[in-house]
Amino acid sequence: MKYESNDYVIRVLTAPHEVNAAQWNELLSWQPEATPFMRHEYLTALHTSGSATPSTGWSPHFIILELNGAMVGACALYRKTHSYGEYVFDQSWANAYAQHGLRYYPKATVAVPFTPVPGSRLMARTPKDRVLLAKALIQWCDAEQLSSLHLLFASSDDLKACEEAGMMLRHTVQFHWTNSSPSFENFDSFLASITAEKRKKIRQERRKVADAGVTFRWSLGTDITLHDWDFFYRCYERTYLEHGNAPYLSREFFQSMADTMPENWLLFVAEQQGRPIATSLIAISASNTGARSLIGLKNSELIAYGRYWGALERVDCLHFEACYYQPLQWCIEHGYQRFEGGAQGEHKMARALLPIKTSSAHWLAHPGFSDAVEQYLAREGAGIGEYLDELVKRSPLKN
Repeated sequence: MKYESNDYVIRVLTAPHEVNAAQWNELLSWQPEATPFMRHEYLTALHTSGSATPSTGWSPHFIILELNGAMVGACALYRKTHSYGEYVFDQSWANAYAQHGLRYYPKATVAVPFTPVPGSRLMARTPKDRVLLAKALIQWCDAEQLSSLHLLFASSDDLKACEEAGMMLRHTVQFHWTNSSPSFENFDSFLASITAEKRKKIRQERRKVADAGVTFRWSLGTDITLHDWDFFYRCYERTYLEHGNAPYLSREFFQSMADTMPENWLLFVAEQQGRPIATSLIAISASNTGARSLIGLKNSELIAYGRYWGALERVDCLHFEACYYQPLQWCIEHGYQRFEGGAQGEHKMARALLPIKTSSAHWLAHPGFSDAVEQYLAREGAGIGEYLDELVKRSPLKN
């Protein structure tokens, strides 16, 4: 499908192989808040592995903005038949539509499926291109008679463009760890930066895991073996099934990551008496050699993203060790400035992951519901602001 707007051409492609991968990744590389999760390889793996496809309720549409034949804007949009795997919750909006005899699904979501990592969603060469892309999304959704458009975990540049295009903003809270300036020398120097109470708690939790005879090893990139990937998936799948859900991501998806983006993955394996019992998989923005080629030139900050974990056996405090303390220790030793712990979870504050505001942008086609949601978001936003103020008062840092 192709639209034209002045000198611009807007293409709507429905499969990742239709998108020029080199142009997509090159455009991503210049976004100030680029992440590995917007790489063409990542989005392709979600599709080809069957993880995010029409059959799972995620129908992909790649919106391409071209000027004189060059890609100057792009985003990944999904026509959704549900609200799962988004981490910005709008089920109450869907229920309100249903109570009034209106259809909320299908809707449009601009996001990385199952990945609540803040970052660039509307990739663009210039602010003008980004605003035009945002407006094109709304026009397309209106033409397709979709109920709404939701742009999740957006960058600051995205939010400015969305507001200019007439979208409403919504805010939530995540918890991120930041390496101090100057950077911590080691894990003990990190512990010295937090209060005595929290420092004691962390040491107690780490001691419980060590006293249980659990040790850890880590592997990066191509050093992660096929056996390690298979074991990781056993743990990952087990954890989902224990909570009564099938995993969002298939084994084929992670195989694609091993084949096409190995340098973006760091695996921790917990062993007890030589037997592997648990894993945590961390995404990283660049290798520990300091290379910047993995996601871009402008974003020089080294970031680690806590993503997936699973265990075959229960050990007290093993989750904290595998998902927080081992990754934080690795980040300190390898000069990483930030560790993002994923969506939600006040318990992360006790591990010195501090609250930050994350934002999304929304457009609803129905004028009445749009007005009602705008009023609701104003009240919710005030509550989020008060919540953040309260969290800051409970900071585990000494100062």
